Amino acid sequence: MPSVLIVSDSHGLTEEVQLLKDRHAHEVDGMIHCGDSELDYRSAEMDSYIKVKGNCDFDDEYPEEVQESIQNMSFFVTHGHLFRVKSTLMPLSYRADERGAQIVCFGHSHIAGAEMVGGKLFINPGSIRLPRNHPEKTYAIVNWDEGQSVRVQFYNEQGEAIPGLTYETTFLGRS
Repeated sequence: MPSVLIVSDSHGLTEEVQLLKDRHAHEVDGMIHCGDSELDYRSAEMDSYIKVKGNCDFDDEYPEEVQESIQNMSFFVTHGHLFRVKSTLMPLSYRADERGAQIVCFGHSHIAGAEMVGGKLFINPGSIRLPRNHPEKTYAIVNWDEGQSVRVQFYNEQGEAIPGLTYETTFLGRS
């Protein structure tokens, strides 16, 4: 079953970003950082991540958005600040439609959550430094089967699944 690690808003943390890579490298097909790492684009900690620029990232090598296919699933990754994600998902949804994305990964609000909107799965992994609306620092792993089922599990900084922070859905019409 393909899976992808998603993290965001680490705001200068180095050991934690590296620890997530080390902890999950053997079990995921890709790793995404949705911005505000505040680390250099070419830093060892950010190596292996599909990564984008957040509003607190100043390294100009970071792209504002990335489109990536992982195990036949189309991902659109952005930080979210350019799409007003704190108030609505509509602009981000339009951009994801333009890019043909099935899964949209973003951060910025520091609020962990996942939801299906307009046939696209939106995932915000929360923050591993400064979480909001939830007491625990979070990141997520999304996995899917070759049919239509997809599952997003949120984890705390120790790598333990957080009870009640799981989202399961299906992609209708996907084969």
